[in-house]
Amino acid sequence: MEEKYMTDKELIKEAIKAREYAYVPYSNFPVGAAILTKSGKVYRGCNIECASYSGTNCAERTAIFKAISEGDKEIEAISVIGDMESYTYPCGICRQVITEFGSNIKVIVGKSENEFKVHTISELLPHAFSPDDLKKNGGKK
Repeated sequence: MEEKYMTDKELIKEAIKAREYAYVPYSNFPVGAAILTKSGKVYRGCNIECASYSGTNCAERTAIFKAISEGDKEIEAISVIGDMESYTYPCGICRQVITEFGSNIKVIVGKSENEFKVHTISELLPHAFSPDDLKKNGGKK
């Protein structure tokens, strides 16, 4: 499959579209995410809340799980947008899940399609526990 090029701004626009589908009856805080895989495909996700709060899923993990469930495991970048007044960064659990698929994944955090910051996941979660740690300690992945 031919790899497609997508700008950071275009990936933020995809996260904005995803945010429209957020199911947030409790927090009223919609978040959208979009990931770009090395195959050039984009997967969108939104946060989905549940009355038993522990069943809630973040937008970032929704997008990642969609890609993985389709067999697309090589993530290049992820964009995240929540509140249009401030930057909404991935939570700790989402950072750990992103790290599972690479330490150099680009994380684009936006307020709008024109105002965003770019990091790598290793900048947002330094010294993360990764699949390599399991290999070093005799575990199997």
